Amino acid sequence: MASVLLCLHLLGALLASGHGLTNEPRKVPCVAPTRWEGRIVRFEQNSAWNTRSVVSYDAVKMRVRFLEEKKSIIPCKRFYEYIKLYADGVQYKIEQVTKACKKSPLHETFDPFDIPANSTFEDDYRIGGPGDQLLAQEWSDRKPSRMLERWIGVYTTKDCYPVQETDIKKYNVTSSTRFFDIKLGIEDPSVFVPPSGCKATTPMEFSRC
Repeated sequence: MASVLLCLHLLGALLASGHGLTNEPRKVPCVAPTRWEGRIVRFEQNSAWNTRSVVSYDAVKMRVRFLEEKKSIIPCKRFYEYIKLYADGVQYKIEQVTKACKKSPLHETFDPFDIPANSTFEDDYRIGGPGDQLLAQEWSDRKPSRMLERWIGVYTTKDCYPVQETDIKKYNVTSSTRFFDIKLGIEDPSVFVPPSGCKATTPMEFSRC
């Protein structure tokens, strides 16, 4: 009887881990590019807004620059440029019309656009349809001891470009980011340099409608 229980226990462990029942090699996360420029659309649940931005991303020096795109005319809406320098712990918010700038501490930690090494492989599939498809892989932070995902990332299979990242909290999507038009490298590194008048923390003078 003890041997039967031991066999059932071992079988359950194999089923939970997904090992031992297939000859397929274990999926390993690809390595995402560390420097690129492109565009994103980010949805924030708190504001229920979609924000379109041009992005310059440098994971090596832990810095990101977002330039909001003016894709639609919304009365009184202001558009900003954000420069986040994680290594220095500071961020800059610059209004595009007046160039008014605010410097403030950056308390959030640098969260690179990549697949963490301990991620769980979820699926691979083709985005698009016949004659126009893109191979992609889906990963998450789901663990056997905690079945709910808090992060889901979709990356291209060939070059590991980000396609979409989703953050989840208590069953609800808190934010979702879609990536496109990515080009490797930083064309102009000066985009990470704030304006000269942005060196000190000062109140912002916003543009008026």
